[in-house]
Amino acid sequence: MPLQTSALPPAADDRTPPRATPRTPSRRDWLAWAGATALTPLPALLSGCGGSNNPGPHLAATQAWGRHEIRQAMQASQARAASVALLQGDRLVWQEAFGVLDDASRAPATPDTRFNVGSVSKVLAALAVMILVDRQLVELDAPVVRYLPQFTMLSPGYRDITVRHLLSHASGLPGTYARHMFAFAPQPGYAADLEAALADMHLKHTPGAMAVYCNDGFTLVERIVHAVTGQAYPAFVQSAILNPLGMARSGYTLQPLPAGSFAPGYIGDVRQRQEFVMGHATGGLCTTPGDMMKLATLLMRGGELDEQRIVSKAGVAEMGSAQNQGMRLNLTPDWHWGLGWDSARQQGLAAAGFVAWQKSGGTMFHSSDFYVLPQAGLALLLTGNAPGFKPGTIAEGILLRALQETGQLRVLPPRVSVAMPALATISSVAVEAVLGIYGCSSHPMKAASPDGQQVDLSIWSAKAKDWEPLCTGMRLRSDGWWWSDTQPRTQYRWEQAEGRRYLLSREPATAGHYGVTMPMAQQMPKAPAPLPPQWSARLGSTWLLANETPDSIPLAMGAGTATLQELPELPGYLLWDDSQLLLPLTADRAGMTVQVPLNAGRDLVELVVQIRDKEEWIHAAGWAYRRHD
Repeated sequence: MPLQTSALPPAADDRTPPRATPRTPSRRDWLAWAGATALTPLPALLSGCGGSNNPGPHLAATQAWGRHEIRQAMQASQARAASVALLQGDRLVWQEAFGVLDDASRAPATPDTRFNVGSVSKVLAALAVMILVDRQLVELDAPVVRYLPQFTMLSPGYRDITVRHLLSHASGLPGTYARHMFAFAPQPGYAADLEAALADMHLKHTPGAMAVYCNDGFTLVERIVHAVTGQAYPAFVQSAILNPLGMARSGYTLQPLPAGSFAPGYIGDVRQRQEFVMGHATGGLCTTPGDMMKLATLLMRGGELDEQRIVSKAGVAEMGSAQNQGMRLNLTPDWHWGLGWDSARQQGLAAAGFVAWQKSGGTMFHSSDFYVLPQAGLALLLTGNAPGFKPGTIAEGILLRALQETGQLRVLPPRVSVAMPALATISSVAVEAVLGIYGCSSHPMKAASPDGQQVDLSIWSAKAKDWEPLCTGMRLRSDGWWWSDTQPRTQYRWEQAEGRRYLLSREPATAGHYGVTMPMAQQMPKAPAPLPPQWSARLGSTWLLANETPDSIPLAMGAGTATLQELPELPGYLLWDDSQLLLPLTADRAGMTVQVPLNAGRDLVELVVQIRDKEEWIHAAGWAYRRHD
């Protein structure tokens, strides 16, 4: 749900640098698929019977550009259907669907077609909490254990997790509980299962120390809502938000929808059954772009719609306030987490001088992007039914052109320069300090130097079981970044914080008019000890996923095995699933080792070995694997 970009996000986002080379599908892949303006009442939306539903020729140039880009993105991603809605002030000026729902019947998508919007659902989770704050049933800075006294974890610091931490990705929870998250049929009990599973897990960082994308925090919000209201989370959102806003085509995937009412996913050329996302608060909303404009209108009006107060103006403002600026580890201060929002000041619109609240979302079959520009009076949702559909750059482009066409923006912002600065001087000792193995949530990286001046970056390839070049020939430049003559688009630098060394990347976003800086990985220190014999005996093993429902979408898409090995360059660490580096805690438990903010430290796992019928099983983030070799 994109930040990537992501129910698990972010789905991989087209605003951020690439995070890995293509490899065999694994668990990590399934988790990456992510002052209000005064307005008059929004008119009732007409039921579209065709591909579009527009009240007039408003923002014609913006629409023409958007249509072209959407169709191009659909072709590139093999998305069969897409849908968009654009709100300007009090008018829904553009609502249009593209493509078909079925290759065989060629039934067209319409503005009424529902899409799973993944982690865009987090905005509603934050709104639900703010409503409970208004009702004095919840306090943002109260500990979670006040509302869930039975909640526990192995790390004592769990008692310090607050409700605000859950909504701002700062809780320190591992990341994403994988079991039964995506399926072709409802799988009840997901949130309760997560809470129970956390009792046998550690925190990955001190609550509030950093913000790193975390679905588990929003799933715990479901438990809090149930505890203080007596209603299941979907029922509360329905009664407190969706019904009052008239969002009649929005809800959670609790039961099958009527055939032809939703955009199905495809695996290759095969149409699939309905996708059910069981993490409701973190990624389970099924909706239409038109319905989401009603939510956008509420937020732009400071919590009131049609003279009905849904949430306080202060609550909406708090959602749109930066949450991470005072955290101990904040390597990218230009990234502003909100409550539920990926960004309370989205960089692409900020580069043009406008405040934008933004949330991306992805599921196994859908990708979406949602924007609200509270001062400019614009909002947009763009969605498509393919995980590779890239809505981010298109959404930015539509909004920038709408700002220009409405006279709020004189010219589109210019593209950022990638002119290479002059070389800088650095000692071989300083170069030596940054070399070694780096860890993150999705793949190890290696920094090496052939001459004490140049640095080459490699990435671990699951397919080749070896290192593959990522960026070679990098040298330090006068701007403090390392540039490669052959790959100048992406630059890298190293920073030390909290006693650790981090690798960061910087490159122009796909839109071209602003740069994105991302923490990539953390330098791994020498292991404190060799692997214990019990873990050494497991090296080179393959493990088969054995506790997913037969209706599991990850299984249908090829997930199901994981490997355990040791990198020769980093003895003493375990490499799980060709992605994460862990250290043994005991003979039957291995723990998380990296603390990387923003996105590269998300969805970490803790490995626990259990014996069943004299056979070893490994448990990781809710999934249980039996030894297969």
